[in-house]
Amino acid sequence: MLDKVLNHLEALVSHDTRNPPRAITTGGIFDYIRVQLPDFAVEVTDHGAGAVSLFAVRGEPKRVFNVHLDTVPSSPAWTADPLKLRVSGDRAIGLGACDIKGAAAALIAAAQSTQGDAAFLFTSDEEANDPRCIAAFLNKNALARDHGFIEAIIAEPTQGQAVLAHRGISAVRMLFKGQAGHASAENALTLSAVHNAMRWGTTALDYVQGQHHLRFGGLTGLRFNIGRVEGGIKANMIAPTAEVRFGFRPLPSQNMDALHAQFREFAASGALAEYEETFRGPSLPSGDVARAEERRLAARDLADELGLPIGNAVDFWTEASLFSAAGLTALVYGPGDIAQAHTADEWVSLEQLQRYAETVQRIFGQN
Repeated sequence: MLDKVLNHLEALVSHDTRNPPRAITTGGIFDYIRVQLPDFAVEVTDHGAGAVSLFAVRGEPKRVFNVHLDTVPSSPAWTADPLKLRVSGDRAIGLGACDIKGAAAALIAAAQSTQGDAAFLFTSDEEANDPRCIAAFLNKNALARDHGFIEAIIAEPTQGQAVLAHRGISAVRMLFKGQAGHASAENALTLSAVHNAMRWGTTALDYVQGQHHLRFGGLTGLRFNIGRVEGGIKANMIAPTAEVRFGFRPLPSQNMDALHAQFREFAASGALAEYEETFRGPSLPSGDVARAEERRLAARDLADELGLPIGNAVDFWTEASLFSAAGLTALVYGPGDIAQAHTADEWVSLEQLQRYAETVQRIFGQN
């Protein structure tokens, strides 16, 4: 199995699916996959802006495997061509080998060596926080329900363990307003948009620190980061505007809308011009506390049924939460370590590739 997986991985890595720029078409990597699955019914859909999905189904499966094929851009720190797979020692090195073309290669190899029911959804938009492909799959003519899917396994680097819970994610742009003037003014402290932004930031940081006691499925507290602050003109001028970009990752038990309301309220009266959520991804499992726990238990039962070792909840976000929000039992399972994802000379261990391929081969053979 490993040789077959590496052959497919070499081909998949050679296709440039960096995102951005997401200059991805319905050909290229999708043509390659189509040829490798001759006994599958295949549907390729262009969702615009380089977001392409390939849905392949054989038989009447109740479970769909999802893998994203887009990668992050390669950095100048790569020591060799990132689009040329290298096998060195106990690892396979290449752009996307860990996140997460290794899983795609293993799924293709496993499908070719079995004849059981199987369904795959390959997508190209995960790295842009623009989940058009998943949304279209779940919404278009109730496609998931039409095929009877009740379970989804999403491939991300989890070191060959089933992950049942992870945080949600939200990104926000805030625009603070002030009144331009000379910095010598007595009321400069209250007129400056930058000062308003800084006061908001210290209040928000104190609030987040106070959430450390919260727990869910092994996760603790609220993850929060102020990623960018920009505003003002020069030191002796009162800043008329200031923009803040921040993000937070709540526990599955935390209400996203309530947290937005809280962060908005931390701005001084009259100081906030705009508050815009630029991206939202629900937590896994999705729903209120009771429903999230119910879905986590269902995912645990699925992992036990398939003989998958169960790992800890994780702080990173995945598209498994979108399937969970749509009512499917969803878990995250794939080869590789998230610590290697998005790095120069990204790699996945050969042992994990082989173990993952053998596991999905066994799953397909049981159908």
